[in-house]
Amino acid sequence: MPTSLSVFRWSRGERERWQAFDVDAGPDTTVLDALVEIQRRRDPSLAFRYACRVGMCGSCAMVVNGRERWACRTRLVSLRAGAIRVRPLYHFPLLRDLVVDMAPFTARMRAVGAALVPAPDAEPYARIPAGSTERSEIDPAIECIGCGMCLSACTMVGHNARFPGPAALNRAFTLERDSRDAAGEARWRVLLGDDALARCHGQGACTEVCPMGLAPTTSIVRLRQMATRKLLGLG
Repeated sequence: MPTSLSVFRWSRGERERWQAFDVDAGPDTTVLDALVEIQRRRDPSLAFRYACRVGMCGSCAMVVNGRERWACRTRLVSLRAGAIRVRPLYHFPLLRDLVVDMAPFTARMRAVGAALVPAPDAEPYARIPAGSTERSEIDPAIECIGCGMCLSACTMVGHNARFPGPAALNRAFTLERDSRDAAGEARWRVLLGDDALARCHGQGACTEVCPMGLAPTTSIVRLRQMATRKLLGLG
């Protein structure tokens, strides 16, 4: 079935534009399949990013018909009739066409101390049983693949460059609930600042678009509860 894709195009020194392509779509043709077909047979200059093609790496994240999606998991037949619009993620520097610079994502992670810092006296291997309260609380938040969709969907990320964003705050929550981590004091200085927990508006767009089914909104609420106890001297 012929399907029209309107694809965002831009490269350095050129003006932004939309370019239409007609592709033949079968019942299982994905947005990524269509883009690969366009690049191979119509316009080899079209730039986009992908790797695994099976919904694991998140590198093909883009905005399709106004919503952040995995291109490799989005079938054309699942979208509304008419032209399908494909554009790069919001709130990231644009490199070319559908390719964005992911550096701001890692920068936001670093800003909240998103790496585990073992306590000086920590055992080389810490055992946290699968059935423990600690593990059950962290488990729903640890499968982030760094796709950037939640940052693209977050209006506060676009408004405030100092806001860590949903992915970084979700990661901060998992570390704050991890008994092996020893960087909590430095992390809380960031989280309790004017541009972190206080800036989330709780709209839930990050949770709505997460391809892994994570709920950064819930993680942020839990961090706020922990922050309240900390400020009241209760924990």
